Amino acid sequence: MADIVIINPRFEMSFWGLEAALRLLGKSANIPVGALPLLAALTPPEHQVTLIDENVEELDFERCRRADIVGITGMTVQRHRMLEIAAELKRLGCFVVVGGPWISVSENYFGDLVDAIFVGEAEETWPRFLSDWQNGAPARRYEQDDRTDMTRVPLPRLDLLKTHRYAFGSVQFSRGCPFQCEFCDIIVIFGRRPRIKSPRQITAELDALRAAKMPLVFVVDDNLIGNKKEMKKILNHVISWQQANGYPLTFVTEASLDLADDAELMRLLVDANFNGLFVGIESTDEQSLRETRKLQNMRRSGTLAEKVQRIHDAGLEVWAGMIVGFDNDTDAVFENHRRFIEASRISVVMVGMLSAIPKTPLYARLAQEGRLDSQDRPSYGTNILPRQMSRERLSEGYAKLMAELYKPQAFFDRVDDLWLRGPLIAEPGWRRFAATRRGERLIKQTRNWIEAGVAACRIVLRVRDRCLRKIYLRRLLSALWQRPDGVFLRLYAIRCAMHFHFYALAGKLQTQSGRSINTY
Repeated sequence: MADIVIINPRFEMSFWGLEAALRLLGKSANIPVGALPLLAALTPPEHQVTLIDENVEELDFERCRRADIVGITGMTVQRHRMLEIAAELKRLGCFVVVGGPWISVSENYFGDLVDAIFVGEAEETWPRFLSDWQNGAPARRYEQDDRTDMTRVPLPRLDLLKTHRYAFGSVQFSRGCPFQCEFCDIIVIFGRRPRIKSPRQITAELDALRAAKMPLVFVVDDNLIGNKKEMKKILNHVISWQQANGYPLTFVTEASLDLADDAELMRLLVDANFNGLFVGIESTDEQSLRETRKLQNMRRSGTLAEKVQRIHDAGLEVWAGMIVGFDNDTDAVFENHRRFIEASRISVVMVGMLSAIPKTPLYARLAQEGRLDSQDRPSYGTNILPRQMSRERLSEGYAKLMAELYKPQAFFDRVDDLWLRGPLIAEPGWRRFAATRRGERLIKQTRNWIEAGVAACRIVLRVRDRCLRKIYLRRLLSALWQRPDGVFLRLYAIRCAMHFHFYALAGKLQTQSGRSINTY
């Protein structure tokens, strides 16, 4: 039997980390990474597994020293902390293994600090490694011959996580994306053929999330609608599960913009109680979209703004991903992005400077052109050398754009245009279900009134910036006056907390002065 510790390192401040918002929400981290509970589920029962998420608890190196095997998993934005942890574990004499997205694209990053690496998916290789370890002959490198059959993925071990410390739950329906965006590492790691879990697997995971009392859930698929035909079948099962259980879960996810062309799929998402979608819009310039092979955004079914409007009209909020630094981008890109976001009423916008991830087509192209910065921490926040502007101008323009988008007036005007004056209502799928169920409606509204009140109190007590505090209080009172609805007010309070984080992040970008960070 092996004593195994698996670590998810803490994140540096990032857009989706919501670090500044978490104390206003009474949480320690935004969502649990799927790798920890899944690896625990893949571990044969004769072994002992301890999961440590450094984002919600201290990393106990003494506990790691006593373990037989210490695993580290992590994404690109975690690589520096991963390196620090690996160095300390090696100093302590631990047997160290590393897997996850970063090692999958940069296999030599940790050098001799690790004893084994896992490239790509690990449903087959993790059990194989444990068998090799028991036999005294573990390999240095593991990689599956084939993609994982998603219908055979076990139920993640949520019981080993401190679920109460996370703001959102997480679940994965599928892997893979059919598109071929030049900058994306998803298709490198998971391939272009979407693979989907069975309805039975998915509803079992929803049961686990409900039991863990995680009502807000991020469906972490990189493109939920990669296989629209099969996802419609899955969503019908999710709707049936929601109806049978009184709609206990509210979802957000990621999807491609071609969702706007499928009214049936949008209706199913709303009926399943999806409230928001992160959509990679990337650029308003067709030349930039063509450059990065984002061809799905160029389909002639309306302008980008019209597609966003159709998704909003269907009852789903669009959160946008935008990129600056494409070869076609000039100084005009920053103002063009700002105008598009304002006109489209997109409240949550993740802007990032284009970065080249190893093994992606973008990385190969720029390496051939001699346009990559080889530093592990590039001075200007990205490893690309832009074509039509200096690195200083790209970094400065990006930081200024983020600051403008998250000025309180600009942000809350976009929020109010959608939620108070526009087409959106909170959880329309649940509302239709609860329309004839007065008791269930009263219970949920009461719970949400309480949660909204608690969040508002935290905002008033914990936001030390007097001007911001007044803005949040005034906006909350205005929302209460215009729409006295507990479900909506909880959502609005969460938006205030999110703005506090985005505003802090934008301020940090402004003060970097030549050493920018990248929100991606």
